Amino acid sequence: RRAGALEGKEFAKSIEALAPKDREERIWEEVTRGNVPDFLRRLVPLEISEQIEGRTVTAQLFVTPDYLAVGSNQDYFFTPLTPYTAQRIGDRLRCFLPTRKVVDAIYRSAAVKLSPSPIPPSPAMTTVPVFETHNQTVWSQRSPLLAQFPLGTLVAGDKKDIVICKALAKTPGHVAIYGWHRLDGNPIQPLYLGHVASWADYSHGVRLVAGIALVDGKRISVARLLADPKLSVLLSDEGPILRPRYTIREFPTEPKKLATPGLLAVLGADR
Repeated sequence: RRAGALEGKEFAKSIEALAPKDREERIWEEVTRGNVPDFLRRLVPLEISEQIEGRTVTAQLFVTPDYLAVGSNQDYFFTPLTPYTAQRIGDRLRCFLPTRKVVDAIYRSAAVKLSPSPIPPSPAMTTVPVFETHNQTVWSQRSPLLAQFPLGTLVAGDKKDIVICKALAKTPGHVAIYGWHRLDGNPIQPLYLGHVASWADYSHGVRLVAGIALVDGKRISVARLLADPKLSVLLSDEGPILRPRYTIREFPTEPKKLATPGLLAVLGADR
């Protein structure tokens, strides 16, 4: 992070009036210049074990301790993004977005479990002022816990996740979201692909998963792990995922209709 880089609040103000495409380009620029809090640079190990062919197999993933943000440890701004920019950043950092199963595992393992703080739906929920309001709410929950759980501790419950799933292959031009677990461990948001890929609201967060994992201590790429007919159960609750990424090649601006009329009913309503 360069000396003199914008702090979180200052950066949020600088993008407040921008169109979504320009806003995300600025976020991309800041992230790739290194303007992210130091605590997000140190990934946290996450273990998931399953019984496979009669024996316990353990995968160790490495995930960001909280959601992607711009700024410093003292002043950072969570950055809701479309899947286009989330995937672009993931590719640059050789990281993946999580699956539903990984999001659940992160919540179970998190030492800090924040209570979700939804804001009533409105047209403004996709704007920076509402992003800032929610950011401040999350900070008011997180800051009293810093003495016991400093920055860099695994945190969950503050956002929904942009996730990868098998249904993305059949629903191009959409974003998959999941999570935002309540304190009882149940997610507010079931897996949902009803939003077009141009949608990004205050509740969306980008959690990154390192592209290399360990399975019983041996290195393996996450892509290979997700595609494996047997080992994919470690990371996926829906079988192998052969296309574990968003294939959007440019910023999504034109809304597209759902691929099937019954998609919302199958995947659950956005809550």
